[in-house]
Amino acid sequence: MTKDQKDNLFLLVKSLNKSEKRQFKLYVGRLGVNTDSKFLNLFNLLDKAKIYDEASIIKTGIVKKQQLANVKAHLYKQILISLKLNPSHQNVRSQIREQLDFASILYHKGLYKQSLKILDKAKDLAIANEEKNMAFEIIELEKIIESQYITRSIGSRADELAVQAKEISSLNVIASKLSNLSLQLYSIMLKTGYVKNEEESKIVTKYFKDRLPKINIKKIGFREKLWLYKAHLWYSFLMQDFLSCYKYSSKLVNLFYENPKMINLNPVFFLKGNNYLLESIFYLRNKPKFVEKLNDLKTTVNNPKFIKDQNVSTLVFLYTNFHSINQYFIDGSFEQGLEIIPKIETELVNFQDKIDPHHKMIFYYKFASLEFGAGNNKACIKYLNRIISNKSLSMREDLLCFSRVLNLVAHYEAGIDYHLDSLLRSTYKFLIKMNDLHEVQKEMIKFIRGLQDIYPHDLKNAFKDLLERLKKYEDHPFERRSFLYLDIISWLESKIENKSVGEIIKNKYLTKYAP
Repeated sequence: MTKDQKDNLFLLVKSLNKSEKRQFKLYVGRLGVNTDSKFLNLFNLLDKAKIYDEASIIKTGIVKKQQLANVKAHLYKQILISLKLNPSHQNVRSQIREQLDFASILYHKGLYKQSLKILDKAKDLAIANEEKNMAFEIIELEKIIESQYITRSIGSRADELAVQAKEISSLNVIASKLSNLSLQLYSIMLKTGYVKNEEESKIVTKYFKDRLPKINIKKIGFREKLWLYKAHLWYSFLMQDFLSCYKYSSKLVNLFYENPKMINLNPVFFLKGNNYLLESIFYLRNKPKFVEKLNDLKTTVNNPKFIKDQNVSTLVFLYTNFHSINQYFIDGSFEQGLEIIPKIETELVNFQDKIDPHHKMIFYYKFASLEFGAGNNKACIKYLNRIISNKSLSMREDLLCFSRVLNLVAHYEAGIDYHLDSLLRSTYKFLIKMNDLHEVQKEMIKFIRGLQDIYPHDLKNAFKDLLERLKKYEDHPFERRSFLYLDIISWLESKIENKSVGEIIKNKYLTKYAP
């Protein structure tokens, strides 16, 4: 049976660039016995193959069916070892681990003094680069060796190691608590989105305060501050406090610019920090600041000194493109935003094995929203169908819910009303199931359901009536989240004033947000 490209070994082989393939063959070729080995022949076959087809592999006679699993496992391991040796995958962490391995070997050979000398240098390197978990591991090995390698300075040395171990252990505990809290808040955000009511707000607030450790900001380092700001950031996002989001995401990004060597050592956290910063500015509708920070990010990631592996390249693609789209929502320049959709869709194909389904759906929702804002309702429906028809997507309930609400509005706008009743029913059932049927959605469904009974000359009054009912939710602490996904207010105003949605949003921006 032919499998798709989900085979782990096949995906690993296909992820290799020319340099890594050459390195692998040199690594394998160092032993002459490997030149015609089964695992090398399998590598060459998979490298040329377009898809993973197990039956075809066995037909070639390279390996027997009963041997295939073992040969694949061996090849997988050899590729990883080769990649580990590749200079492009060497960083401070790998250097510290390597020194720790060397020191451990010397210790087991009884060469205690040599081992301690290497460990001391590795520890300094670990502490300087905020690798405190490895620093603690090094100190523990130092204590073991010092207990066997007796010198006159053992008394002061023992005290020094004990103090170091206590300090680093304390900071590791703080970092662990903060990283756990940050991850748990992020999990809540992915599953249910922003808090929906007072009850959820109290639960999340209590959860956050109960787990936030007491910290003296002057006594913690880069790593602890990183997790502290991230925990506050996710709490602020959940509570829809976007000024607080801006505050902590700014602290997070500035932390990197104050410690520039940390950008390449922790590129993922740097990119995510910029993503949060841009997202918070987007919600505050400050386009000049947004464009400034987006350009800062692009300048940094396009600098040759910024190190990009495949993971980092994927995140650069995600965040720069997400926010390149978002800038057009701020001031309603939807037609201008449409120009970048084809380019992003083409690049999405290149990243299809690197980007999870959830982030693909976010792209589709953003494309749909751009098309809707530009008045291209059928194109909007096309993208929304990709989200709605994805039955395996279980993340971001709020994204799924508002996709269906926007789908209803787009069908109405496009004049595709012959199956509007069934759409209403399915949307209503979905929202009930997701426990997400709140006032804005209720009002929208009630309105669209009653459209068929409204005479054309009464339509504008009906729009005005709905606008009046929805306006009270625009600044509501929990209901306003509806307008973050779908600007229903601007849509209604466009119907009343006979203008495009883009014009309405642009005028609002110029009067309220523009400097």
